Amino acid sequence: MAFTMRQPFRLTSALGAVSKTAFKSNAPIRSFHSKPATNFFTSRISTPISTLTKARNAFKQSRTYMQQPVPPVTNGNLGQKLLVGGAMVGGTLFAVNLVFNRETREDGGMPAFERVYLNDTFMHTGLGVGIIAISARAMFQSGFIYRLMATNPWVVMIGGIGLSIGTMMGTRATDPSNYVQKYGLWTAFNVTQAAFIAPLLFMAPPAIIGRAALYTVAMMASISFVGATAKQEKYLYLGGPLLAGVAIVAVSGFAPLILPATAVRTLAFTENIWLYGGLAVFGGFTLYDVQKILMHARMAEQGLIQKDSVNESISLELDFLNIFIRMVQILMLQQNRRK
Repeated sequence: MAFTMRQPFRLTSALGAVSKTAFKSNAPIRSFHSKPATNFFTSRISTPISTLTKARNAFKQSRTYMQQPVPPVTNGNLGQKLLVGGAMVGGTLFAVNLVFNRETREDGGMPAFERVYLNDTFMHTGLGVGIIAISARAMFQSGFIYRLMATNPWVVMIGGIGLSIGTMMGTRATDPSNYVQKYGLWTAFNVTQAAFIAPLLFMAPPAIIGRAALYTVAMMASISFVGATAKQEKYLYLGGPLLAGVAIVAVSGFAPLILPATAVRTLAFTENIWLYGGLAVFGGFTLYDVQKILMHARMAEQGLIQKDSVNESISLELDFLNIFIRMVQILMLQQNRRK
């Protein structure tokens, strides 16, 4: 959502450039003589190509054009990369736990009902992210997102935001006992999120998408571990400051639509706030949401509220998507600087 709002015209221009290469008819081939050859053979009548086929060809050419040749990886290099990646994840988990989790729980650990509720929420979060990934891949391969963005990106963006908010509010307002309506609206919410993620599959190569997903999982897993093992309600005070941080990040996201292109330093500053500030804010939201889930588990055990893992998973899904989008953009910037 945020990626499409930030650079809608850049996305449509890239789609138009690819479509020109895909839709352009083949020019007549000249022989090696200086004089053009006469029409000796009769031309073959070509069958009309549908719009869906053109969109598929455009996306295929875009993927093959953007993918860089990858050198063969030996077993030694692969083993070293796996060891380095494991060491980075373990070191990050240890450092985050050491800094943010100095005061552990004093009630003898997590009770069984909190553990069950948290595991159920994480299960729904994984299912939601899986639905988003499969839907985004299907939209990309079928050319559906191409046709939507080629018509009018602003209409698609505003309509997508409206559908996303509407399905999210409908899911939260539905009683957990109404399974069909609850999971139907939740699935519709995930599909609307996939429509915002699908343009990333066009802009970034698969290697960056995979690395960003791995980094996002590692970051959220480490922060969730800290939130689950920390002292009760220790990080719930972060709700107000995080909302202020989200407001600042959102304002910086609209900066390219307001500021002139000549304000290079200001745009670069807002870009850093959008990327790295947003990464910190939504990492803090992950910590806050995990502790809020545990608090809701205790309230549900006392009979104050109903258990609703679907509603709890929506917050974690939004945290995952916002961190993932920024990971992709950061990796793309790093790749462009190396060229």
